[in-house]
Amino acid sequence: MVSARHLLALLAFSVTPLLAAEDLGAMWGTAREEAKYYPIVDIPIPAEIPMRPGSFDVLPDGRLAVGTRRGDIYFIKGAFDAPPKPEYHLFATGQDEIFGLAWKDGAMTSTSFGEVTRIADTNGDGVADNYDTLTNNWGYAEGHEFAFSSKHDPEGNIWVALGLSGSYESHNLFRGWAVKVTPTGKMIPVCSGLRSPAGVGPNAEGAMFVIESQGPWNGCCSLKHLKEGAFLGHPASYNWYPFAPNVKAPELVPKSDSRMGVEKKRVKELVPPAVKFPYIKMGRSISGFRLNKTGGKFGPFDNQIFLGDYTLSIIMRATTEQINGVWQGACYPFREGLATGIMNVEFSPKGQLIAGGFTTNSQWPVRGTQPFALQRIDWTGVVPFEIKEINIKKDGFLVTFTKPVDKAVAAKTDVYNITTYTHIYHGGYGSPEVDQTTPLVTKAVPSADGLSVMVHLEKITEDHIHDFDLGKLTSKDGEPLLHKNAYYTVNEIPNE
Repeated sequence: MVSARHLLALLAFSVTPLLAAEDLGAMWGTAREEAKYYPIVDIPIPAEIPMRPGSFDVLPDGRLAVGTRRGDIYFIKGAFDAPPKPEYHLFATGQDEIFGLAWKDGAMTSTSFGEVTRIADTNGDGVADNYDTLTNNWGYAEGHEFAFSSKHDPEGNIWVALGLSGSYESHNLFRGWAVKVTPTGKMIPVCSGLRSPAGVGPNAEGAMFVIESQGPWNGCCSLKHLKEGAFLGHPASYNWYPFAPNVKAPELVPKSDSRMGVEKKRVKELVPPAVKFPYIKMGRSISGFRLNKTGGKFGPFDNQIFLGDYTLSIIMRATTEQINGVWQGACYPFREGLATGIMNVEFSPKGQLIAGGFTTNSQWPVRGTQPFALQRIDWTGVVPFEIKEINIKKDGFLVTFTKPVDKAVAAKTDVYNITTYTHIYHGGYGSPEVDQTTPLVTKAVPSADGLSVMVHLEKITEDHIHDFDLGKLTSKDGEPLLHKNAYYTVNEIPNE
């Protein structure tokens, strides 16, 4: 039976009141086509194993490590085989909702609600016998107060993002903050302003990011840069600045019912989201993510971020770039039709994407129908025709594709359906899309090889999501785009 505490905790990922499952409807409507390129493979879970995956890592010997909701850590042999022939081994138990795993120097670092723990097998029998608390230097009292964490950074630190006490308030120390935990267990506050964060990790350039859930002070889910000393949007965590002498408190509090673009000019510490995910179009409760460093083993999307969504049971992609010193970028559909609510993802050494998670109960809708699942997305070796990446330029966007476009079609300005909008920045829950514009496409110039098109706009609107619908484009072989939409968040416009 699901406890009231755990049910309420999972609602921290949610963004609206309860809906009937049928209200969620279809997603992108591309699942059958996606399977031609990226089939979903089930990794069987024995009936006697209470496997509700919350985090993953890959061990040096090639086994998959899984941290679970109930606080167990399993090592799985054979998860990456074709077909998978998993053998489950219980390595450790007794933790509490593990949403971060990282193996280093012969030990596992586990992050749960209340602490970061180094767990080791010191006598070589395959079962953990040494549990050392690296730090528990933050408050924890109730089930919304999740803790998600990264892998070890190049200095050996674990970055931890701490959820608020409920959606609106911070009752316990450093709730709503991101912190670093050093290899010796020192906890260093990094930045404030989080609400209900999930996955934590780097982009291709090594900058650290966190996923944020839609809710108060967050119009939609987003990917936020964990800039040291920054304020990331939710002011409930201002009260812990006296306990973070290394971080300067903002002199101002953001005004409600404003816009992020206005408030970032008032509150100089405010760092806007790098990538916004339009609500339901592209995620409703985004969870764990991982950078694709497979070297082409997972297709044409190297150095891109892959993200799961709990409610919609989907996987998305994101790309980032730094403009005028500020991170921003775009998100793209990738794969729908997973079996359950996705809590985390991980790449295997073979270049497969592991995805897993669980649901709470039938009263909270998740598109996937299974109560829990462990799955794998493989690449067949066939490249889909996709929007690979969008990059901003001073007078438009460079759109890159995975295959050459039909250059005659791509040169027509009327095939580019682009709209823009933003959100209300306020203490209320979520936001509609507001301040819509329709920029004029003045010119479209395909590259000589047809792999990209420079789309010139009469105006780029700062602080707006630029919503691309490129359904009229085809490849040079007449193939339609597998996914026709992409969404670019403009925080800054290049000077040149």
